[in-house]
Amino acid sequence: MPPLNKNLQKLFNIAQKEERLGIGLMSGTSLDGLDIALCSFTGNGTSTRFKLLQFITIPYQTHFKQEVQQVFAQKQVSLEQVTLLNARIGSFHAELILQALAQWNVQASDVDFIASHGQTIYHAPKRLHQQAEYGNATLQIGDADHIAVKTGILTISDFRQKHIAAGGEGAPLALYGDVLLGSKAGEDRILLNIGGIANLTYLPGNGDHSKIMCTDIGPGNTLIDAACRKYFDKAFDEGSKIAFSGEVNETLLDALLHHPFFNEALPKTTGPELFNLDFVGDAQQATRLLNINKTDLVATLSAFTGRSIANFIQTNFKVTDLKLFTSGGGARNPFVIEYLQKALPGVTIANTSELGINPDAKEAILFALLGNEALCGEPIKIGTNPAVLMGKFSFAV
Repeated sequence: MPPLNKNLQKLFNIAQKEERLGIGLMSGTSLDGLDIALCSFTGNGTSTRFKLLQFITIPYQTHFKQEVQQVFAQKQVSLEQVTLLNARIGSFHAELILQALAQWNVQASDVDFIASHGQTIYHAPKRLHQQAEYGNATLQIGDADHIAVKTGILTISDFRQKHIAAGGEGAPLALYGDVLLGSKAGEDRILLNIGGIANLTYLPGNGDHSKIMCTDIGPGNTLIDAACRKYFDKAFDEGSKIAFSGEVNETLLDALLHHPFFNEALPKTTGPELFNLDFVGDAQQATRLLNINKTDLVATLSAFTGRSIANFIQTNFKVTDLKLFTSGGGARNPFVIEYLQKALPGVTIANTSELGINPDAKEAILFALLGNEALCGEPIKIGTNPAVLMGKFSFAV
């Protein structure tokens, strides 16, 4: 029998190691920057143990954000721009990884793998596009071959396609990591990530995998950030200063909450393709509030995030003795967190640092974990989600 080629042999050797060193990358819809988490892993599946060794978010410059926004969450874009950005983002992320490793005094040769989420530019579940001849679809760019070649590190990417191929919607993928890292016997938990979109994982204390739920809820920061960019020339509402200085318009809030998405079957996914300023404008038009004070608009959009999350939790879970752990940029949004505390008085709310998980690093950690599973795990059946291993492998040579 001929020997394995060098790449496959290296892959086999990494999978057999007692401890693996991996990097997880996350670049979300808010386009804040690239989250880079350096983690060590032992085991796999329910026996996985990890340590977060280093973490950094390297902010994106304005010109890079603008390049991505030209093709982001829009039905019609320049195909040339998408093609160019696919290579550019991969190469750029590789540069940022090498920058982080140098800052941490870590040699690239010591890292076993990179797990890259890529940059989502369009998410199209069938429930949104409603074209009978097409199924669920999503597209992330930032080619992993460019990352692998430029860093010299095995790179695993494009995780969402397998989820869709196996019958899912490609999101949210937090489920797999949340179950492995966040469950606790005897304690009902919700792990709530408030990124551009808000999603949660419900982890019942009795360990019954059939009762686990993972789903998108609605907007997280995406509408707040969009309004801040358009009306205040700010990337986001730092410290909720704008929201706290405005008043929530209940008429507009009710109109926003009236969208059919909130009554669709679970689990479900969404994105800025639906929740964008056109969506807000339609609600303003319907309520004759096109001239609403823009400070009040940001306050109302912040309340919209809080209210949609609270409504979902109240509708689907018994809130007594429930513990809620937050992560993502929205975990640092005082207005939204205070709104949740008032709306959910029976729920204990903290961020995931209480679980030993940096709330800013959580999604990057989860992709590193998915990379570890792709290397040495087995498919895990959780609720209605596909039992699959996700990710495509790019070798450095």
